Amino acid sequence: MSNVETQSEEVVCAFEQNVGGAEVLPPRAVPLGGIRAMEVRRTLPQKRRSLIGAWCFVDHYGPDLIPASGGMNVPRHPHTGLATVSWLFSGKIDHRDSAGFTAVVRPGEVNLMVAGRGISHQEFSTPDTSILHGAQLWFALPEATRHMPPTFAHYVPEPVLGEGTELRVFLGSLAGSTSPVDSYTPPLMGAEAVLRSGARLELSLDPSFEYGILLDTGDLQVDGEQVPVDHLVYLPPGRSTVVLEAGTSPVRVLLIGGEPLGERIVMWWNFIGRSHEEVVAYRAAWQAEIGAEPAAPPAGDVYPDGAPYPRFGPFPDNMPAPLPAPGLPNVQLRPRG
Repeated sequence: MSNVETQSEEVVCAFEQNVGGAEVLPPRAVPLGGIRAMEVRRTLPQKRRSLIGAWCFVDHYGPDLIPASGGMNVPRHPHTGLATVSWLFSGKIDHRDSAGFTAVVRPGEVNLMVAGRGISHQEFSTPDTSILHGAQLWFALPEATRHMPPTFAHYVPEPVLGEGTELRVFLGSLAGSTSPVDSYTPPLMGAEAVLRSGARLELSLDPSFEYGILLDTGDLQVDGEQVPVDHLVYLPPGRSTVVLEAGTSPVRVLLIGGEPLGERIVMWWNFIGRSHEEVVAYRAAWQAEIGAEPAAPPAGDVYPDGAPYPRFGPFPDNMPAPLPAPGLPNVQLRPRG
C-alpha cells in the first residue's frame, strides 16, 4: 500500500472538524495492470463514499515519465451503464471504441464516452508522449438513460479568466460558463481550475449539488483549511459558495459535482448495473463475445434488456487482444450509493 493513504492525517482531521459536513477522502494507489503496471491514485469510490452526484470513479495519475511507467496501455475492455470522462494536463492518449469513434485526448480538451447499454474501447498513450499526467472519471447513468445506445463527444472549453485564475468548465455550468456536452444524467458539473501563487477564487455553488475538489498540485486552502495533495474534498448539498486560495505554490484542481443520483448502483470491474444478476450477465456477454468463455448468442441476437448482439460492439481485427474479465467474487454484489 502506498503511503498516500496515510499522509497528512492531522490535516485531514483538522479540515473535517472545521468545515461543516465536509470530508477529505485520501487516495489509494492502484496499478492499472500490465508488465510495468502504471499506477494511479484512486479517490472514488471508497468505503466512506461511493458517489458525488452521479460521479462514481476518480483516477488521477502522473506526471509519469513514459519510459519508467509504461504509460497508458489499456487494451480493449467493456463498459455498461456509465460514461467515461478523460481529462489531461500533459501528454496525449489515442482512443478507439466499438461505436466507431476514434479520438486523440489532449490537455484541456474533454472526451466523453457514453457506454449506455454497452461499449468497448482501448486507450494507449501516443508514441510522442514523454510525460503523461491527467485523470479519468466516470459517472453513472440514471435508470432513464442507462440502456441508451453508446455515443461520444469532444469539447474544448474556453477559459474563464480571473485575477491570477483560469477556469475551464467541461461539463455542466459554473462561473457563468456552460458546456454544450450532454451528460444524459441529472444536472452534473466538471471543471479544472488553475490558480497562481497567492490567488483567490470564490465560486458560487448550486445548493442542490454535492461537490468534490481534487487537488492535483500546489498549496491549497479550501474555505481557509489546508488540503493535502492528491486528496478529494467532499462538500455536501446546501453550500452556496466555496473559496479556493493558493499559497506559496500554484494550484491546479479538478472540481466535480451534481445533484445526488438518488439511485443505488452495483459497480464491479468496468460494469455498472442495478443488481448482482445484471453484472453477472454483462460479464458473461463480454467473455462470450471475445471468445474467452464461449456461449451461444441470445435468441434473435437481442439480449433480454433489448441490447443488440454483440452488446459490446465490433472491433477491428488488427488491434491488441482484448482484456478478459476477472473472476467474480464469491459473494453477492450489493448496491451502494
